[in-house]
Amino acid sequence: PKYISTDDVDPEFIAHEREILIAQALNEGKPRNIVEKMVEGRLQKELKEVCLLEQAYVKDGDITVKKYIENTAKNIGKDIKVAGVQRYEVGEGIEKKSENFAEEVAKQMGQ
Repeated sequence: PKYISTDDVDPEFIAHEREILIAQALNEGKPRNIVEKMVEGRLQKELKEVCLLEQAYVKDGDITVKKYIENTAKNIGKDIKVAGVQRYEVGEGIEKKSENFAEEVAKQMGQ
């Protein structure tokens, strides 16, 4: 996700996405009054993809991350707030050691 919640989304990002979606809808030949409703629906869908709290919770796709956090906060009796996000990629930061097997064997044999 690019953002934690919809409140964190840059207004310029929303304006840019709105322009793109309006152009796409008009190119499809939709009437102007329908375009506005379509754009809002598509924009909300886009925000669900780029905002962590709006995404489906991985272990239960029926609820969002936001709902899961609310449920967990209620269960433990504490307020929970997502302060940040760190993305990790598998294998990132692992240095691959380059070794020459023949040299290693020769070294062990004392040569």
